[in-house]
Amino acid sequence: MQGGFKVFRCHSAGVQAVAASSRHVFPRHWHEQFGVGVIRRGAQRSLSGRGTVEATAGDIITVNPGEVHDGAPIGDAGRSWHMLYFDPAMVLAVAAEMDLPREAEFHRPAMTDPMAASLFDRLYLAMTAPRHCEMEREEMLLGLMARLVGKRADPSRAYVPAAIRLARELIDDAPAATLTLADLAQASGLGRFQLLRGFAKATGFTPHAYIVQRRIDLARWLIAGGASLADAAVESGFADQAHMTRTFTRRYGVSPGAYAAAAT
Repeated sequence: MQGGFKVFRCHSAGVQAVAASSRHVFPRHWHEQFGVGVIRRGAQRSLSGRGTVEATAGDIITVNPGEVHDGAPIGDAGRSWHMLYFDPAMVLAVAAEMDLPREAEFHRPAMTDPMAASLFDRLYLAMTAPRHCEMEREEMLLGLMARLVGKRADPSRAYVPAAIRLARELIDDAPAATLTLADLAQASGLGRFQLLRGFAKATGFTPHAYIVQRRIDLARWLIAGGASLADAAVESGFADQAHMTRTFTRRYGVSPGAYAAAAT
């Protein structure tokens, strides 16, 4: 257990399991995957695009890809939880089978649903224990998603103005590149202040914070692909491996080395 976190290999492609016990206060960040979990002990408060929520032991918690959120324990004892993270293609394929549109998402960031929590527990065990067959895992996954996935309640939340989208795409296309506010402003056709204000409103991040998050995304992808930590740091645009490690651990509560050990 690294810092109260452990990442497990799963027996289905496109799924990652995490067990955590921590007092860690997570800063604003996002995941590239869909995430669903259950609070095991204690309680947590988090702010996301779907509002401020609290979850206590036994509650389901969810996060959608790209959804900016944070997380802090309620009380001094910390909290523990289990999470499963799913590649978006897997969840969207299930949503399509349910005749939901491509805008489908987890519609509630926290909920008390004993049946869904029971389904999650069984699926988590099936994903991390070798004795379950693939068909059994598929059945559990479909059952859980049927309780959690729905049509996006407010499509306007996904709207990003064209000018800000251009600036964001410049970062997304080369997150390791050295960019200035002037570069982003020129790409968007806005002044620097307009760009800064509009970017934060649309994405939940300042441009610099967004770049750091995209670099962490890239580093995590490189590490999962077998790159050394030193190479991942350089290729994702960090000053050095120590800088990447500090940023990675602060956002995810687990070190890049521990993540690499579970991902390879």
